[in-house]
Amino acid sequence: MNRAKTCNAVSCGLGLVAALALHPSNVNAGADEPHWGCGLVGTLPGISADGSATAETQRLIDGIKGSSSFNKATYWNWNLAPETADGAPQYLTKDFIFMPEQWGATTVNASYVREANEAGFLDGNGVKSPATMADIFLGSNEPDIYGSCMGDMFGKCTKPCPQASVDAGDCPAAHLDGKTPAQPNSKGECNCWQYSHSTGTGFWPLEGCSEEQPLPKLWKDPSCVDVVMSNWKKTAAIAKSQGYKYLTTPLVAENLDYAANFVEKACAECQDISCGCPQYVGFHFYAYDCQPVKEGSYDTFQSRMNAVKDLMEKHSFIKGAIVNEVGMLNCAGENDNPICVPNSGKYPAKNDPKHQCPSNDELPNGLATFVEKIMEMVAQTKTQDGRSVVKAFSWFNENMAGGTYNLRLFDDDGKINEVGEAYIKGCTSWGESQKKMVQLQV
Repeated sequence: MNRAKTCNAVSCGLGLVAALALHPSNVNAGADEPHWGCGLVGTLPGISADGSATAETQRLIDGIKGSSSFNKATYWNWNLAPETADGAPQYLTKDFIFMPEQWGATTVNASYVREANEAGFLDGNGVKSPATMADIFLGSNEPDIYGSCMGDMFGKCTKPCPQASVDAGDCPAAHLDGKTPAQPNSKGECNCWQYSHSTGTGFWPLEGCSEEQPLPKLWKDPSCVDVVMSNWKKTAAIAKSQGYKYLTTPLVAENLDYAANFVEKACAECQDISCGCPQYVGFHFYAYDCQPVKEGSYDTFQSRMNAVKDLMEKHSFIKGAIVNEVGMLNCAGENDNPICVPNSGKYPAKNDPKHQCPSNDELPNGLATFVEKIMEMVAQTKTQDGRSVVKAFSWFNENMAGGTYNLRLFDDDGKINEVGEAYIKGCTSWGESQKKMVQLQV
């Protein structure tokens, strides 16, 4: 998903693909390998421009940062630095590491890439942030699916209007803040560049590729693969020049084979950032309709972690998974294309006073039950030689953005809610298990 990235059909091509196989080997992870632990995406309440936090917000931060080998929480926002989204500045404290991303498949603009490991970098508003810039650089956003335009045509507009539709006056505009559902044209096309934006880069064309939406079917077009890889290697070189040490694959929405293909291509010459080879597999995960058992969502999440585990066991340079969007979609399940029309399932958010999951047989404590189960799965999934598969995990701390339920960890008054308490509990437990594992390795 993506709620804060604005782009047009040219600038928001696609990022790329993910991890696969080259030179098999086993490796025992050293205690010094980075483990970023729990993090967040979405504006946090209670943090001021100077980096000070309210007691309640600090309690959440303290509750999740212990899962990290850096003793810091992570944050990302589909962009290269914190910015203002929907009128709310993304202020952070010194207890955060910010993970930057090149959202599209074009080469990153070098002038916007901050120095890695820098504390006190300037955010997108020119304000000095007390957070530390990570030394890992994230790949493009959801190139493996076509996605949707956000806002009042979410789940309905699945492609941008070509010039012919614009010239014919058959290109209705989607509005990000539209309150009444609107319709694209009969081909599912809309103007998604003027007042809205797409969920991912797979929605857009890419200069140098012949198809209108080339990225989801990238691996069937060798010439487009060459374009994407050339752009990515240039991005990697820029990141390396700024001190970044690690890369991820594109942040895939659902297709881990897409990630594997990317690794195969990107890592043919070397196995580090110098040639654009990612060491981490990035993916997103959403369950559906407050029914993670019936919809098979827990099984889907486990299968994605297992796919990364297999890559780790086959290739020593693959160090783990960065799972940086996790939440619940407000619709019936569509695991092969995680974009849907909101309020179309058994438990529509519009029927719940807080727009969350109600208590049911599968989720007796609503979304809190889901968070607890997912975090248990994260902590328990390891390679055969005992390495943790997931190295970073970010909860989608948003309110009905991109077709989700209200997934916020705070109530409107700034108090941590039941979901937030469950996240603290899960992150604390994950951190404790990590410490025990490291003790056994040293």
